[in-house]
Amino acid sequence: MDKFQYDRSASNAEYYELLDSLMIRWEYEIVEFKEAKGQYSEEKIGQYFSAISNEANLKQQQYGWFVLGVSEQKEKTPVGTGFKKGAPSLLEKFKYDIARNVTDGLTFLDIIELYPEVAGEERRVLMFKVPAAATGIPTAWKNRYYGRAGESLVPLSQAEIDTIRNQERRDWSKQILNGAELKHLDKQAIALARRQYKEKMNRAHISEEIDALTDEEFLTKIKLMRDHKVTNAAMVLLGNSEFDDLFENPPAMMWRLYGADNMLKDYAIFTIPFITVADQVFSKIRNLTYRYMPNQLSLFPKETQQYDMWLLRELLNNCMAHSNYQLGGRILVNECEDCIIITNPGDFLPQSIEAVLQTTYNPPFYRNRLLVDAMVLFHMIDTATSGIKKIYRIQKDKYFPMPDYDFSVKNQVAVKVYGKILNDNYTYILFNHPELDLEDAYCLDRVQKGLRIEKKDIQRLRKYHLIEGRANQLFLSSEVAKNIEKEAEYIRNKGFDDQYYRDMIINFIRQYGQAKKKDIKSLLWDKLPDVLTEKQKETKISNLLTSLKNQKKIRRNSANQQTGSWVLSENQ
Repeated sequence: MDKFQYDRSASNAEYYELLDSLMIRWEYEIVEFKEAKGQYSEEKIGQYFSAISNEANLKQQQYGWFVLGVSEQKEKTPVGTGFKKGAPSLLEKFKYDIARNVTDGLTFLDIIELYPEVAGEERRVLMFKVPAAATGIPTAWKNRYYGRAGESLVPLSQAEIDTIRNQERRDWSKQILNGAELKHLDKQAIALARRQYKEKMNRAHISEEIDALTDEEFLTKIKLMRDHKVTNAAMVLLGNSEFDDLFENPPAMMWRLYGADNMLKDYAIFTIPFITVADQVFSKIRNLTYRYMPNQLSLFPKETQQYDMWLLRELLNNCMAHSNYQLGGRILVNECEDCIIITNPGDFLPQSIEAVLQTTYNPPFYRNRLLVDAMVLFHMIDTATSGIKKIYRIQKDKYFPMPDYDFSVKNQVAVKVYGKILNDNYTYILFNHPELDLEDAYCLDRVQKGLRIEKKDIQRLRKYHLIEGRANQLFLSSEVAKNIEKEAEYIRNKGFDDQYYRDMIINFIRQYGQAKKKDIKSLLWDKLPDVLTEKQKETKISNLLTSLKNQKKIRRNSANQQTGSWVLSENQ
């Protein structure tokens, strides 16, 4: 007999069914009901979070439930709760408050608010979804471990603590996805995987071997299938989107476009197969041409796309490879006016970017080893963390700010990529000092952003006169600007080589179709050495035009020198 009534056609009907099922039969250790008609102790909820999380781990379950608004008697009945009733932000803040005192910042996977009807009256019920303790890491609340003895809340025994700590770290991506078969994979995605694999291997005999294999044989060879069963990694990369509900938390990616006023202008959601999702996201991104002066001596601005597509692809694929899919949540690609911010659920295993940029860095482990291996085979990511280093080198070579990683939000990694320069001096330093290594460039970038750097880094950059100021208020050295002024003065007196001037003339004529001598004079006059007299400048320009004519790069379009113009020769 139903304990309550609800709208069976509602979008969240499955949760009402789940609530009914939990009330009828449940395991005491991983499900707890509390009436909490008014409020309820947040301290107690934290203790139950620890207990249910640990018990779920020990029972090899992915999660458990803590439910408010249901009677604690054997005959369970919704009674309603006033806990955190009001604005939705109250529950979101509560998730954050819990995370601050739980091991590794764990918090609820979800908080579901239901209104079952009992005797014609709606009664508010809150269902808190508690994640299982991570493999090898028992969950603590305020540094104390809790467990369950029947319905009672008790300290977690030392034997149970040791049991969790001695667990072997399991690769989620290697586990078999229940109910998934070959027919649930996308055939076009598998065909693409075959092509990418053959391109990666780049051996004729391997290509022949792969062509002779069936889809299942191919996927078994690269370990994405095992005993005719489909792994989580296979479904993430190659799954048919129609069957993503086979996952407890279906993987998804979302692109969002924000205007200059930070208002959302457009968005799109992408699901599996993830082997093709990067191209779909890139088709949405506006990669505009950006013009800037790499130094003060440039006469023409440098043109580049705001974002290097290899860089964005590597970051996006890294998010796919290293996300904690058990947490739920989407990979987000937020496109703003001058930057792109990419976030994924999980944590950053190296803990710091400084560690990754070191030459000898090796990762401690991979969260999704099989998924990472498959993405390497499919030519989606680089190996041995070289991808992150290459991302920083790309920005350095463009004289752009370095990407910013943000680990301030628990169970989330965010990286911000800049599409414009922030500080001219930073750009000038990188341009004038190509010998600077990646770690030095990273430190200079932190200085331009007003961020702290280590004492040893301050000493090194001071030695090369690249930074000034006190340790708590550093800025990029003004010597850079002084040096540029000296170089500019030198150029004004020495001038450029003749080929530079000839190229300017050719580019001008190519752009405007033709040019009279007065046009050429106007173009070059201020750029000729200041030490030349006006007559010498006139002679210089005539000699340059004669030189180009003799090289058959330009010609006159009329025999009349007064009315004729210079145009490009037919072979130019």
